[in-house]
Parts: sequence; C-alpha cells; structure tokens
Amino acid sequence: MVERLLKMFNREWSGLHEAAFLLALTALLSQILGLVRDRLLASHFGAGRELDIYYAAFRIPDLLYASVASFVAVTVLIPFLLERMEHSEGKKRKVGDVASAKQFVNSIFTAFVLLMAVVTALIYLIIPIIGHSVVPGFTADAYDKYVLLTRILLLSPFLLGISNLFGSVTQSLRRFFVFAAGPILYNIGIVVGVVFLLPHFGLTGVVMGVVLGALLHVGIQLPVLISEHIVPRFTLSINWNDVKRVVLLSVPRTIALSATQIAIIILIQFASKIEVGSIAVFTFAMNLQSIPLAIVGMSYSVAAFPTLAKLWTRGNREKFSAQIVVATRHIMFWSFPAIILFIVLRAQIVRTILGSGAFDWTATRLTAAALALFAISVVAQNLVLLYTRAFYAMGKTRLPLYSNVFSGIAIVFASWFLLEIYQTHPVFRYFAETLLRTENITGTKILMLPLGYSLGMIANVAILLYLLRQDFPDLFANIKKAFLHSFSSSVVLGFVAYHSTKVFAMILDINTFVGISLQGILSGALGVLAWLFLLRLLENEEAKEIWTSLHHKFWKKPTIIATEVESF
Repeated sequence: MVERLLKMFNREWSGLHEAAFLLALTALLSQILGLVRDRLLASHFGAGRELDIYYAAFRIPDLLYASVASFVAVTVLIPFLLERMEHSEGKKRKVGDVASAKQFVNSIFTAFVLLMAVVTALIYLIIPIIGHSVVPGFTADAYDKYVLLTRILLLSPFLLGISNLFGSVTQSLRRFFVFAAGPILYNIGIVVGVVFLLPHFGLTGVVMGVVLGALLHVGIQLPVLISEHIVPRFTLSINWNDVKRVVLLSVPRTIALSATQIAIIILIQFASKIEVGSIAVFTFAMNLQSIPLAIVGMSYSVAAFPTLAKLWTRGNREKFSAQIVVATRHIMFWSFPAIILFIVLRAQIVRTILGSGAFDWTATRLTAAALALFAISVVAQNLVLLYTRAFYAMGKTRLPLYSNVFSGIAIVFASWFLLEIYQTHPVFRYFAETLLRTENITGTKILMLPLGYSLGMIANVAILLYLLRQDFPDLFANIKKAFLHSFSSSVVLGFVAYHSTKVFAMILDINTFVGISLQGILSGALGVLAWLFLLRLLENEEAKEIWTSLHHKFWKKPTIIATEVESF
C-alpha cells in the first residue's frame, strides 16, 4: 500500500487530458470538502454578522498572497526551473542540472522567506489602522474580532507562498498528484477547524483550521522534493541575479493579481455598508461559482502550462497554438453546461448545499440570485486562467497586467454604477428583482456586486482574446465550431432541466431537503442526457477526444491527441 502511494506521488503525468483529469478529480474532491465547510458554517452562523467578519478577515491576507507570495508563483518559476532541469524523455536528469536547480530554489526560498517575514510583521502591526478602510460598516465589537482573525490569517499566505515554491518544483517534474492534493488537505484543515475547534474557540478556531490547512498544503509536497533531493534550504550564498530576474518577471503578474484582489476588497467595502450578512451572501455565491473554475479552468490551465512554456522555449509556435486551441475547446465544452446548470438550478443548488440550520430562505434566495449573476462569466473566468498562463509562457507578462488592471477597474466601476442605478431607478430595481425572483426581501442591493464582477471578467477575456489573436490570427476560426456546439447543446440542456423542475415539483415535496435535492439532481441529470444526445448527433470533437483519452487511460489504447499535440 505504501509502495503504491509512493508511486502515485512520484508518477509523471505527461498528457494534457490525463493531467487535466487528475487535477479535475482532485479539484472536485477539494470542492466537495469546500462545500462541506460552507454548509457547516452556514448552518452554524447563517448569513449574519459572524460570517461577515470571518470572510472579510481573508481580504488583506489574500491581498498579501497576491502581492508578495505571487513572486514565487508556479507560472513565474517554472520557466526558470525548466531551463535548469530539462532533460530528454527516458533519460536521467544530469547531476549538474539538479545542482543548478537546487541553487536557484535555495536562493529564491531564502529571499522569499525574509521578505515575507518582514511584510507580514509590518501588516500585523498596522492592521488595526488600515482595517477600517476594508470594513467601514462594522461596529466596534465586530471590528475588534475582524482585526484578531486577520492577524491569525496572516500565517496562511506565508505558508501558501512556500507551498507555491515547492509546487513549482513538483510541477516542473510533472508530479501533478501532490500539487493537486494540496487544496484537498487545505480544506480538510478548515473542516477540522469548523468541527473540532469552533465549539471551543468560536471563529478563532475556524481560522486556526485555515492555518492547519495551509501547513498540510505545504507538507504534502515534501515527499517528492525529498526523493528528488531538491528540498529548499536557507543559504547565505543568494544568487541575487536569479532573484532579480524572478522579481522583474513577477512584477507584472503581481500587479495584475493585486488589481483583482483590490477590486474584491472594494466590493467588500460596498457590501459592508448594505445589510448585515451581505458579505456572507457575496462570498458564499463566489465560492459556489468557483467550483467550475477549480475543476475546469484551473485543471486545464495548470496541466497545459509546463507544455506551453517548453514549446515556446523551443520556438514551436504551431504546436503552442494547437495546445491553446485544444485547452480552449475543452474549457468551453465543460464551462457552458456549468453556466446553464447554475442559472437554471440555482435555488436547488444553494438550498441543498447551504440550506440548513441558521441559513434561512431569504439568505437562500439572495445567494441563489448572486450565484446566477456570477455564473454568467464562468467561461470568461476559466479562459482568463488559460490565456494568462499562455502569455506567461510566452514571456509577455505585461499584456495580462494591462488586461487585469483594466478588468479590476471595470469591476469596481461597474459595481458602483449598478449600485447607483439600483438605488435611484425603481424600474431597474423592479426588473432585476423580478428576473432573479428576489421580490419582497431586503438586501437585494448586494446582487449588483456579482453582476459588476461578471461584467469586469467578461471584459478581461475579451481583451486577452484580442491580444492573443495578434500572435495567432487563426485562433477564432479554430475554436468557432467548438463554441457553437458547446453553446447550442448547453441551451438544450437548460431547456430540458428547467421544464423538468416543473414536472418534479408536482411529484416531489420540494419543501424538504430530500425533495429539493432530488428535484435538482434528477432535473440536472435529464438535462445532461439531452446534452450528451445532442453532442452525439453533432459528432462533437471534444466529446470524442475526452472518450479517447479516458479509453487510453483505462484500456491503454493509443490516443490521437497526445500524439498530435502533446509530443514534442
């Protein structure tokens, strides 16, 4: 058993679809644990002030992670590591390559830990002063709790940054299993905090679970690093030229990520001034819509990035373009059905996952409506993950910077404008509430924030597509058919699922947990069957490629995609 586990840890995952399926499976498990976490929190606290404090406490640590910990992000470090570790397939890595990689990793590790320690200590001291700008609507007692939780959570970006550095090595070695297992262990840590520490320490126990999850995220990567003799260590002989190169490459990415985090902080500011529980509703909906991002967008973009970086380094533009096209087609293939299911079955999803204990019907309706508004940009968000990594692989880090900064500004401006229109134009408010079925409840103003976020992300992918097309003019032509197939089949899925809910509402008692869950599951299943049937009629290429890849995985048949796109 131990031997098999070690083999899994050290196995290389070379194919795009094989690696993406592994990442997707582990992402699914991680998201299931995340849903358990959210259900426990919703049941215990409801959409109230306690969860407003808890979720707001993540904002400055998340900004710290985006602005400082991103200097050791996998998308930045992998190209440098590949320069030092690249070896021909089937041959052992040279000792000199390993030594060079170890020296590089030690330098980056030492510089990062020193920088992160100084910045974390500084923020720890000034958080009582700057925190008011994040949650201006909090009372004095709520603010004191917010400061305490934020200070504890500052450990999380420190640990996750180290895990990023470790992950750069494991991904360069294509050991995707340990990288993929990290988020699972992270959520296990949080669930442990909710189940075992919350009863004794309250919200403080929950954030202690977050820190535990971050420790597990780091620890899972150590076996591979130990087996490859490349565990990072502190060094006095820091290669400052390497650090400088990494920093210069990281700056555009750091600013880009910080722009998105700052935009979210501003949305939290807006939410803190609305109704109590607005931050919780916003965050619950964002967590739910993140499921396809983790399972689809992150899986394909992470799996594709090492190959993209290697292909571009070797000057193979044709296969580089083909890899982007394949990943784009499959991201759309999975994302459009997710959008439709989230919109059509939003109430069933939210009520099944979160609807227990203190989480009441008003919170359910608001969260479901917010989920639908977030969902309209799922395809855009997934493609942003892929195209951003494509530009990083090309070394064109400034282009995603411009796009993300514009997107962050667009998110804030769109949200502010929508809030103003919502407040001053009753006709618009009535239209929005009627469309989203949130009439006669308070706090509907919060719904303008996910809508503004989605508009900003759609603008982001539009800009990235335009910029990418400058290098690859045939991009649109190569993904047009996939877009039409995915969109049209997903519309049919939605039509069948929507009308199925009407039928099952007459058969099942949808006022119970079992009834509402079965209504959503059965309606979604019928919609998916209609989706698959139409794809079969259309002879959809993505469906064929997925079947071929799975068939190759389990029955060891040759796979066309791996030969045509991924071999190099």
